[in-house]
Amino acid sequence: MSEIYHVLSRGVDKRKIFMDDEDRYRFIHDLFEFNNQEPANSTYYQFNVIARRKFEPNEKKPRKLLVDLHVFCLMDNHYHLLISPRHEGSISLFMKKVNMGYAKYFNNKYERVGTLFEGRFKSVPVKNDAHFIHLPYYIHFNPLDFKFKEWRDRKLTNYRKAIEFLDSYRWSSHRDYSGEKNFPSVTQRELLSEFFDGPDGYKKSIKSWLQNLDLDSIKKLVLE
Repeated sequence: MSEIYHVLSRGVDKRKIFMDDEDRYRFIHDLFEFNNQEPANSTYYQFNVIARRKFEPNEKKPRKLLVDLHVFCLMDNHYHLLISPRHEGSISLFMKKVNMGYAKYFNNKYERVGTLFEGRFKSVPVKNDAHFIHLPYYIHFNPLDFKFKEWRDRKLTNYRKAIEFLDSYRWSSHRDYSGEKNFPSVTQRELLSEFFDGPDGYKKSIKSWLQNLDLDSIKKLVLE
């Protein structure tokens, strides 16, 4: 298994870092744009969240990726990533570019100053396959906290409604793994798609993982 890390970054004092969908689009755009060894250059991309309300990267030249971004999920006051470095030190550089770039956008938009994120991002290496197979599901299930908090204690009863909610939540890579093009340019899905046996295999496995995912078994990896 290649080197993989679960990464989390949270708003300072647990404050919200995504106030509306424009912020979420912007952050996902940043995940794409800053995953590049070259300096960010807005002329390489088209991104108009106000007019189009969708993500449309338009690459003028190929990116030299810093990381493989396998999985992502945005919550209100934090976000999760599952990533692999492509070069020594590339995770730290990627996270610095993303958090600094987004903080500048956020502070300008909301006319605020000061730190947006709570210190350095948290990260933990995924050291064995037993842990690795849990994390993509755990990260994608996080939005259930908005409506089905009982999932964490394996007390969920209405699996159909919970899965429908996950399918409706745009701000993660879940829908791309399910075979729906949501933000397909942002993630590198080859590794996990093979593990899931493609979109059909991923969709078929969701209910089983909701029923059986034991968070105690990965408590050192969840970073909450």
